[in-house]
Amino acid sequence: MGQAFQWLERVVIGQRGHLFPWVPVCLAGGIGLYFALRVEPAPAVLAACGLAGLAVFGQARAGAVFGPLLAALALVALGVALAGARAHQVAGPVLDFRYYGAIEGRVVRIDRSASDALRLTLDRVVLERMDPDDTPLRVRVSLHGTQGFYDPEPGATVILTGHLSPPGGAVEPGGFDFRRHAWFLQLGAVGYTRNPVLMLEPPGAGLPLFRARMWLSERVQARLPGETGAFAAAIMSGDRSGMGEDTLQALRDTNLAHLLAISGLHMGLLAGFVFAALRLALLLLPWTRHCWPVKKVAAFGALWAAAGYLALSGGNVATERAFIMAAAALCALMLDRRALSLRSVAVAALVVLMLRPEALLGPGFQMSFAATTALVAVFEQVSRAQRSWRPPPWLGAVLSVVVSSAVAGAATAPVGMAHFNQAAPYGLLANLVSVPVMGMLVVPMGVVAALLMPLGWDGAALAVMGLGLDWILAVAHHVAAWEGAVRHVKAPMPAVLPLLALGGLILCLWRGPGRLAGLAPAALGLTLWVVTERPAILVNDTGTLVGVMTPEGRALSRARGSGFVANTWLENDGQGGVQEGAAELWPDRPAKRTARAVLEGATLVHLQGKRATEAWTGCAKGQILVTSAPLRLSGGCEILDPDRLRRTGAVAYWPAEDGWRRVTDADRAGTRLWHRRPKAEERRVAQADQ
Repeated sequence: MGQAFQWLERVVIGQRGHLFPWVPVCLAGGIGLYFALRVEPAPAVLAACGLAGLAVFGQARAGAVFGPLLAALALVALGVALAGARAHQVAGPVLDFRYYGAIEGRVVRIDRSASDALRLTLDRVVLERMDPDDTPLRVRVSLHGTQGFYDPEPGATVILTGHLSPPGGAVEPGGFDFRRHAWFLQLGAVGYTRNPVLMLEPPGAGLPLFRARMWLSERVQARLPGETGAFAAAIMSGDRSGMGEDTLQALRDTNLAHLLAISGLHMGLLAGFVFAALRLALLLLPWTRHCWPVKKVAAFGALWAAAGYLALSGGNVATERAFIMAAAALCALMLDRRALSLRSVAVAALVVLMLRPEALLGPGFQMSFAATTALVAVFEQVSRAQRSWRPPPWLGAVLSVVVSSAVAGAATAPVGMAHFNQAAPYGLLANLVSVPVMGMLVVPMGVVAALLMPLGWDGAALAVMGLGLDWILAVAHHVAAWEGAVRHVKAPMPAVLPLLALGGLILCLWRGPGRLAGLAPAALGLTLWVVTERPAILVNDTGTLVGVMTPEGRALSRARGSGFVANTWLENDGQGGVQEGAAELWPDRPAKRTARAVLEGATLVHLQGKRATEAWTGCAKGQILVTSAPLRLSGGCEILDPDRLRRTGAVAYWPAEDGWRRVTDADRAGTRLWHRRPKAEERRVAQADQ
């Protein structure tokens, strides 16, 4: 026992001075624990966790060994309390039925849906015949049908007639939970309209930054038409609504989509260009060169430029992280400290997690901090190596581009594959020939255009910027057309990403030879990913689609309909492809709207539509009947109709020794704030209990 304590003491003391980067890691552990719970903690439990977190202030008295351990536990408890408090803070009404009627609201966001339709997010919502206390705080509506009678403007109050429904659950148990995502966006309903959108009131005095962002986007797209202008608008203002789905897909397939997000690359390039330009201008003037602290003044100006970019871009997670990193580096320059370190990365992570704990679960946060942490850690080692070997400047620049692209790609690849189920083998090559153009041409010309825009002289700068963007788009489309440019990857089990993250953090943050211990959790995570088994049967939450795993891949019961669910299943299987091709794999279709599959120990039947459901009369033991209409039969079969699926959500089956193991979305999701039962169902349950 004494020897173990001495070993632990040596280990902890060996990390002294390097423990601060672990603070956001422990806080993130608590946030992740909160979201992993199946039952919502009571407010009293969350308050107790918050009070327990205050124990970190007493860690100095616990000694060199137990002090850091106590601080880590306190930070985990604080993370649980922080995430719970945020979940209660954003609470709002959620629609619990399908609504069709008049929708009124103020436009607070304009973007595009996955189907490339223009989409509006509205607040100050008014719904016909609904109590204001039950009306969602925000709704999101996709615009289909004949539009064009009114161009949506930020801050305008619009009225339309459309369909709304509650945010949907995961398309398969354990999948992406859109209800949770919508809860933190305060989206109480989502839907669509095929009727024209009309303006009820013009924009008022609110939302000045949103209006400025959309004005800048329109200005840039007017000077640079087509996809080039839409790309430039996305970089300068964060507005992607003008970009076509084909262009977005080409950028994703070549791992160039990060050039769209206003993240560390853009923020760093902008801050660096402004800093260098200001410093050079001040050095050219004799009076400022000799009387002013030129470097600090230039850093201060670059900080304000980065803050303006943050405000104008809308401030997503990647942009917030990038600004905090840039601000930390610029403040360090003003204080004569080292500009870039793992401490600044830790500060950025802390700020983001404290403001928006739910960001931890998103690919933006994970990929952004994975890339930044890995880059800082690797370049710390590179800077040490350069003390003994100084390459020529041109070779150093080339090596920096190659190393940074390779490291960032390797760090973000597992996260991207886990969330998006695809890998881009040629992504490194595409980045090597695109990122330098972004840094040397696109961003500098974008800054010059923004400075000249008030004078109306931005046309030439935007034209030069467009040349660089044309090159990047040409690279994306060309590389995406290569054979094998996209490899599909199956979705991992939930433990995989945390294990990979833990391994990567140990490799990057730990000091001394012990950092190689990070290879163990990383190897375990990769092993679990390889052995992950996909469900043999999948049923969506409306009973309109069934998927069965066959030796040739996932077979689908329908060639059309429920396209989003079908594509998600195929992507999660690592199969890819289109729904029509997967439908051809289905083994037996005895009737037009009936699909049948004989499995080991069970017979699966999918009845599509009311007529097929009413015509079915059998209910034998060992049958699984999935219907898209209510079915009332008695017998030994298992029935999954819309009424039952409304309670269970999506359903998955795996083979088991005693038959089939069934898991539902309700089993995985548990009882959380964002998984409330509809009021009508609560009344039925209460009546049944009485």
